[in-house]
Amino acid sequence: MLTPHHDGSPLHVSNPAPALGEVVRVRLRVPPGFGPLEWVGTRSNPNREPRFDEARRLGEASGWDWYEASVEVENPVHGYRWLLVGVDGRQHWLNQVGLSSIETRDHDDFRLVSHEPAPGWAAESVMYQVFPDRFAKSADAPFDELRARGELPAWAMPAEWGDPVDPEPPGRSQQVYGGDLDGVRERLDHLVGLGVNLLYLTPVFPARSNHRYDASTFDRVDELLGGDDALVRLVEAAHARGIRVIGDLTSNHSGDAHEWFRTAQADPASAERSFYFFGPDGSYESWLGVPSLPKFDWSSSELRRRFVEGPDSVVAKYLKPPFGLDGWRIDVANMTGRLGAVDLNAEVRRTIRRTMLDVNPDTILLGESTNDAASDFQGDAWHGAMTYTPFTRPLWSWLQRPGSPAGGGIGFARNAVPAFTARDFLEAHLRFAAGFPWRTRIATMNALDTHDTPRFLTHARPATVPVAFGLAATMPGIPVVWAGDEFALTGADGEASRTPMPWGSEADPAVEPTLAAYRALIALRRAHPVLATGGIRWLAASDDAIAFVREATDASVLVFAARGAARLGLESAALPQAGADGAADVTAPGAVPAALVSFGEPRFEASGAGHAIETDAAAFGTWLLPGVAAPET
Repeated sequence: MLTPHHDGSPLHVSNPAPALGEVVRVRLRVPPGFGPLEWVGTRSNPNREPRFDEARRLGEASGWDWYEASVEVENPVHGYRWLLVGVDGRQHWLNQVGLSSIETRDHDDFRLVSHEPAPGWAAESVMYQVFPDRFAKSADAPFDELRARGELPAWAMPAEWGDPVDPEPPGRSQQVYGGDLDGVRERLDHLVGLGVNLLYLTPVFPARSNHRYDASTFDRVDELLGGDDALVRLVEAAHARGIRVIGDLTSNHSGDAHEWFRTAQADPASAERSFYFFGPDGSYESWLGVPSLPKFDWSSSELRRRFVEGPDSVVAKYLKPPFGLDGWRIDVANMTGRLGAVDLNAEVRRTIRRTMLDVNPDTILLGESTNDAASDFQGDAWHGAMTYTPFTRPLWSWLQRPGSPAGGGIGFARNAVPAFTARDFLEAHLRFAAGFPWRTRIATMNALDTHDTPRFLTHARPATVPVAFGLAATMPGIPVVWAGDEFALTGADGEASRTPMPWGSEADPAVEPTLAAYRALIALRRAHPVLATGGIRWLAASDDAIAFVREATDASVLVFAARGAARLGLESAALPQAGADGAADVTAPGAVPAALVSFGEPRFEASGAGHAIETDAAAFGTWLLPGVAAPET
């Protein structure tokens, strides 16, 4: 049964980036047959005091009744929900989770945010994540020269490019293959061929590990990666190809070899001593008790000045010329500034963003948060989340083989991935996505996996990689390719997934279909702006399949995803019906919308009473539909 619909897209919200005090027009669509309504309006909660605003009926379009209300943005994050009262006295509430006959939580409200928005390019991005040591070696890689002279760092355990990854300590963190930033630059054409337009580099600062999350300084780029000049060359070359580049900062901790930490240990009277949590006996707090990763104490004003605050800070330095990074991903953002009774997280993240706005407002700030991230991601600093709860973990639970081991980093509570139906996937996604403002959702990373998790393909059901990445590319959020996924690589945990790239295997029968699928799905995403900024309306879900439509006034895209044989029925009124250039009116007898990209053999069936999508095996399909007709204000 169709239900009323609203989301944060331009189709329903007149201004997604309002100023404080601005009045924003919000719209609601009510389907035919929902029942006669006596009152429709919004309930806001400014200053924690409920306020009701009656909506006016605009009229009918394509069988839906449209209502519009005016909402004044009275707080920097202004929550609202819809209330529908029937002539029979029934009440329904509509929020980001969906329709409810009982009163709903403020946590799940729609939100208007008056803080500075993400740059316009954020939602249109397709991200590619690179772990520099394992991506590519340039012809003049510093690793080879230093190795030949016997001058590699003492901690480094050299490996040849074709050697297997060592999953055990100390090789786990010290095995070095010698990839460098010029190697990344020399392979930018691969990224162009894929269609990605945002490159995310894991840390590039000197450290005592291959992952470099234990920085020994933030003042320069590691010479093993080519040094400062190599980063400058890479960013310039990427920009010339239309690819933006973001870096990775650890705001929660440094390495125990960091110059700040060594000074702090050697001199209790030093300014650096206040950068960390030291006990009277010289012990110190660290990330999850790992002694090589001492935790920052953000109550230190000098730490803030050096690291995150102002034009001379680390944050600012790499956004300015000659480096010109386009933003930062912040590691362990959820733990930053938090220890016991101390919680300075909001102060730190807002300081980082203020610095970025002053240096270059056209930059993005993404924060890592492994669990429910909503409370930190209300638009005051982070533009989007690197998080697993709205997408990655539910997707794994639906598309992994039953009983698959969870592996390291994915964040499941037990040893095996829990088994979900498609309905479970949808429920979990809505539950966690509902905590975000819409504009945070469209800048949040849709990752199948990352450098901290097993590779998705390792335990995936047959033929479901295009299904999984198809959802990443078509649901609200930034699609993410972890380097090597397009080569059909596997890995049992986060370390094993940090595999050297198998360059030269692009035409192999085991690789080419996956590579082609990634290219096609990224091209789909970039060819249809509605997939970046349009609204989303869920149409149907069963155990094995889901369907939704991304909507805008000029075009819509119907999406179907199935892990096996399935059939989903769709009401005729559920699909946009007004004719538009390039999109058939699917309500016409026998009309079938134009197919876009598909994998497997999904079939769209049209009939007078309704429509259906059917498949005999795992499948992903997309169809072009008309834009949504809406009455004038």
